[in-house]
Amino acid sequence: MIVAHKIALAPNNKQGTYFAKAAGTARFAYNWALVEWQRQYDAWKQDNSLPKPSQAALRRQLNTIKREQFPWMLEVTKNAPQMAIMQLGDAFKNFFAGRAKYPKFRKKGVRDRFTLTNDQFSIDGCRIRIPNLGWVRMRESLRFTGKILSATVYRVADRWFVSIAVDTQDDPRLPEAENQGVVGVDLGVSALATLSTGETIIGPKAHTLLLKRLRRLSRSLSRKQKGSSNRNKAKAKLARLHARIANVRSDALHKLTADLTRRFHTIGIEDLNVRGMMANRHLARSIADMGFFEFRRQLNYKASQRGGLVVVADRWFPSSKTYSACGSALNDMPLSLRHWICPDCGSRHDRDLNAARNLATYAVSSTVSACGEEGAGRACKSTVKPASVKQEISTEPV
Repeated sequence: MIVAHKIALAPNNKQGTYFAKAAGTARFAYNWALVEWQRQYDAWKQDNSLPKPSQAALRRQLNTIKREQFPWMLEVTKNAPQMAIMQLGDAFKNFFAGRAKYPKFRKKGVRDRFTLTNDQFSIDGCRIRIPNLGWVRMRESLRFTGKILSATVYRVADRWFVSIAVDTQDDPRLPEAENQGVVGVDLGVSALATLSTGETIIGPKAHTLLLKRLRRLSRSLSRKQKGSSNRNKAKAKLARLHARIANVRSDALHKLTADLTRRFHTIGIEDLNVRGMMANRHLARSIADMGFFEFRRQLNYKASQRGGLVVVADRWFPSSKTYSACGSALNDMPLSLRHWICPDCGSRHDRDLNAARNLATYAVSSTVSACGEEGAGRACKSTVKPASVKQEISTEPV
């Protein structure tokens, strides 16, 4: 199983300058290779006798000219430009396979990063050795054991991190879930999650709470003269605030998903159309502040590590319109309707709690109908979607 460990670095001024140079070299090599790829591909379309562009050919081409045309590249590790071109090759491979859009040019200050292969760095406790630089302190030691594949050094605001990919020999499973039954989870805007057990998790709403400060810093940045030191300081303040908002949201989601997968073996959620929901300009900011996609991603891989099961209801499953007490349903239910009394059985329903209970019922029925008996989740059909066991290598910052 391939896992990645994100560790904060503690570089001094010299080391931070080196990281910035290496990230700039990787960005320049990526953009240079993208221009060359486009030029060579256009030439190949005009004359098919010419070779098609490839990342291997572009790496050899850069090696032949960098000493004369780009001597400053020699100040940093050779992996910085070479791995950037290899990542461009992967980007084109994904584009031609229909998995991604056409590669774009990298911009300075936007996800600055460079990647090292496993033969170009070494780890000793709480420090990592970078080529042409030496040992750099890490805030913690590597938690996983196994074959180290690669390391990506990247910047978030004014802090540097390293993401180390490790191929562990055994599946690092966590203790089995406590199996407190089946739970349905309904995600929302007013509350991050409502459980079928009656629990409500409000969520931090970090963007909403810090919106006034975010607007003030954005206005301050817009008033600064471009290229000035004050503008750089204002930009750094704004970047730190954005990073804080992202960290608060990520911390809340990690705690929630870890608690759910620790307590419940089977979890029922809904396949939300997040892109369509974001089209509502009245709710887009609140929906983005909750992080629905990240919640589902974390829930999938954490459930797999504990041997749990994530049941995903169909996007058109009427979780809110169906009464959980008697099973009758409404044809239309406006978003403003939060509580109502069932005309058939007289039960009072809360919209979110009712949806969560219906998702829990759906999880149970899907498991029984697909597998023959409740609890035999590993042999289920496609209606019950287990979390993926294998994690892909992620050298990009998250």
